[in-house]
Amino acid sequence: MVENYSLHNEVKMPSIGLGTYRVKDPELVKQAVSNAVRVGYRLIDSATVYKNEGVIGDVVRELLEDKELNLKREDLFITSKLAPKDQGYEKCYTAVTNSLERFNLDYLDLYLIHWPGTQKLQLSDPKNLENRIGSWKALERLYKEGKLRSIGISNYTVKHVKEILEYCEIIPMVAQFEMHPLLYQEELVELCQEHGIQVQAYSSFGEGRLVNGDLVIEEIETIAKQHDKSPGQVLLRWALQHKAAVIPKSVTPDRIQKNLDVYGFELSENDMRILDGLSNTEKHTRFCWDPTDIC
Repeated sequence: MVENYSLHNEVKMPSIGLGTYRVKDPELVKQAVSNAVRVGYRLIDSATVYKNEGVIGDVVRELLEDKELNLKREDLFITSKLAPKDQGYEKCYTAVTNSLERFNLDYLDLYLIHWPGTQKLQLSDPKNLENRIGSWKALERLYKEGKLRSIGISNYTVKHVKEILEYCEIIPMVAQFEMHPLLYQEELVELCQEHGIQVQAYSSFGEGRLVNGDLVIEEIETIAKQHDKSPGQVLLRWALQHKAAVIPKSVTPDRIQKNLDVYGFELSENDMRILDGLSNTEKHTRFCWDPTDIC
C-alpha cells in the first residue's frame, strides 16, 4: 500500500508515483500506466513536453470505467507541467487549459512550472524572472478556480525558491527536482521542508545509470546486498527516508512492481550517512538539466 504525504493545503499526495519522461510511444504509455495502477500506483507524472498527456488521459478513463478496479477520479493523482515555451501569465493560463483538454479532465491534482527559464531566452535575461512570476500568478488563479488541486515548481534552485517565497500569494505545495545520493541538494531540501513545500525527487536512478550497470557505486551495491534489495529499491528508500516523494520511471511490469516494494525495510542511520556522503565525493554528479545559472 502506497503511503501518502499531506501537502500544506491538506491534499494527500502518494509518496510513490509512475514517471513517464521519455515514454512517448502510445502503446508503451498505455501498458505502463495500466500496469502501474493495477499493482497499486495512484500517482502518474506527466508534462506537456513529454507529449503523452492525451494518451494518459485515455488510459485514466479506461481504468475508471473498469468495474473490477472500482476506482473513482479522486483515487488518482495526475500531475503535469508547464513547457518552458509557455512561461508568462497569459501563455501559462492557456497552456493549463490546453493540458486539461488533452487529458480530458476537469482538474489536475498537481501542476508544476517545469523549468525556471523561458525557451529561447538567454540564461541571464531578466525576463526569465518576469515570466516565471507571471506563470505563478496564473497558477494561483487556476488553483483558486479549482482547475488545479495543487501547484508547485520543478527544477528550481535555492535562489529560485527563496525568490518565489518573496512574491507568491500561495506557497508552492511541491518542489520537484533531481535528487539521489550523488546529488543530495541538502540545502534545497531543508529550505523546502522549512516552508512546508513537499519535495518530490526525480531521476532517483540517475537516468538509469545507477541501476543498469553503467555506473556502479560500491556503497549502494553493498547496502542493497545487506538488505536483500536491489540498488533501485535502496535509492528509492533513501529518498523516502528523507521525506521526499519519488516518481521512478519504468515500462517493465516487473520493475514497476519492484519499485513499489520499498516499504518493508528501512535503511539504518549508518546506511543513510554513507549514502548522504556520496554527494561530498568526487562521484557527485548531475544527470539531468542544470538550472543553476538561470537568472
